[in-house]
Amino acid sequence: MESVTEGRWESLPVTLSPGVLQTLRELGFPHMTPVQITGSGKTLAFVIPILEILLRREEKLKKMQVGAIVITPTRELAVQIDEVLSHFTKHFPQFSQILLIGGRNPVEDIEKFKEHGGNIVIATPGRLEDMFRRKADGLDLASCVKSLDVLVLDEADRLLDMGFEASLNTILDFLPKQRRTGLFSATQTQEVENLVRAGLRNPVRIAVKEKGVAASSTQKTPTRLENYYMICKADEKFNQLVHFLRQHKQEKHLVFFSTCACVEYYGKALESFVKNVKIMCIHGKMKHKRNKIFTEFRKLPSGILVCTDVMARGIDIPEVNWVLQYDPPSSASAFVHRCGRTARIGHLGSALVFLLPMEESYVNFLSINQKCPMQEMKPLKNVVDVLPKLKTLALADRAMFEKGMKAFVSCVQAYAKHECNLIFRIKDLDFASFARGFALLKMPKMPELKGKCFSDFVPVTIDTDSIPFKDKNREKQRQKLLEQQRKDRQENEGKRKFIRNKAWSKQKAKKEKKKKMTTKRRREEGSDIEDEEMEELLNDTRLLKRLKKGKISEEEFEKRLMSSERKVKAVFDSESED
Repeated sequence: MESVTEGRWESLPVTLSPGVLQTLRELGFPHMTPVQITGSGKTLAFVIPILEILLRREEKLKKMQVGAIVITPTRELAVQIDEVLSHFTKHFPQFSQILLIGGRNPVEDIEKFKEHGGNIVIATPGRLEDMFRRKADGLDLASCVKSLDVLVLDEADRLLDMGFEASLNTILDFLPKQRRTGLFSATQTQEVENLVRAGLRNPVRIAVKEKGVAASSTQKTPTRLENYYMICKADEKFNQLVHFLRQHKQEKHLVFFSTCACVEYYGKALESFVKNVKIMCIHGKMKHKRNKIFTEFRKLPSGILVCTDVMARGIDIPEVNWVLQYDPPSSASAFVHRCGRTARIGHLGSALVFLLPMEESYVNFLSINQKCPMQEMKPLKNVVDVLPKLKTLALADRAMFEKGMKAFVSCVQAYAKHECNLIFRIKDLDFASFARGFALLKMPKMPELKGKCFSDFVPVTIDTDSIPFKDKNREKQRQKLLEQQRKDRQENEGKRKFIRNKAWSKQKAKKEKKKKMTTKRRREEGSDIEDEEMEELLNDTRLLKRLKKGKISEEEFEKRLMSSERKVKAVFDSESED
């Protein structure tokens, strides 16, 4: 571990309480550390002030009075903060603390609050908002927070980015206006600036700057982090990942994927190919298991945690050896946050990102945009091809087949929304190679693949509808559903489908919107002009036939022809405006 001597706690203008200083020694923080260094103990930057402010209160807090609230975007981060705070509060028995997060029974939380109190509340926005509405269950939290001294919004930019703005506004309405509010954020977004202007009185900005050697360094990642990238084709990535993990079984890994569906699919796949290693999965759509998985993985000496960016910010997992980024994150800043899960507080650590050949310029982009230098790791040799076996698993179990299809669709959609779309171009993506990398049995139907030919992808010859679920109960339910669908088809054979009439204006608007979107897509693909001309020609031909049969007059023919030309022109004009 690096020797850190940034500053003595005794040198602070305000003398810290003996209990706080004792806890700092127990936690291994004999000196202050620069907060830019990942894993430097940023939580202490608000935990210590909270305790010192509450200790200096003239009127001591009663059991049901809330003196401080810490709001954080994820339950994992909330658990971590609660754990850090508990190290301090054991020296201050006069303060009670409570953790309010999703995935737990809210009624039990209320009973715990009523029994033990909650002078310091650590919470996620959704659960805290819910607790303010639980007056009928015996908790009047609005009355409890009248004594509030400190509000902390940890990872403030992430709170707003994740869509908690409405919940935060609701919570703020319940809190007293006369309070200290701290916004802790790695990056200052426009949303955070707006919140500062609207929600803070007399705001003071604290920007930490380092001195000496640290100040001259522009690198954003820890100096003891070894950052690598590997260039390999889409259908080689999973084989490389499996081979790498087999070679590092005794180490602790975080493996990041872009979507929850990818975590579900590849997490299950890794269980089959990397034996005698504890493999766990965690993502944002998990409800009740997340807390247990997170706590359990933190205690493991080695293992693999397959996860999404829910684990990228602020999470402290001890002794992570490797951060593996199977999919590059949607934003460049998230790349640095992911890497920051290793090499914490001066420990050694390594990170590796897998890139496609067309994505290689991302390396230069990160070195310029995020001050994050990387070195190349060549693809590993003598790698076993596990994709045929992964296909076999999908053929044997419908659950695996469906997971693969969902993962592919979600990954393509995430790729299309990438922030660095000049590098991660969906149009340049080799979908056939991409699908082979997922060991798909067939190509899914999705808008991004419409009208495209995949000669390099060979689908299986069997009917995928015949693939059964390994779980007998699920398969039984599926067969019942299929039987019902067959009956419905037989009953409806020969019957004319009744379509409820829709308002003409709605039908027209829907058609025009569809036509506009189609034109825009085709125009991007370089074929819109020809298709528009063909459509116009077909319309003219139909009108001519009606004229010859005497169904319309020559005057009507000319009138409709001119109208058709105006519509086509209008579509092109609107596209040019967009």
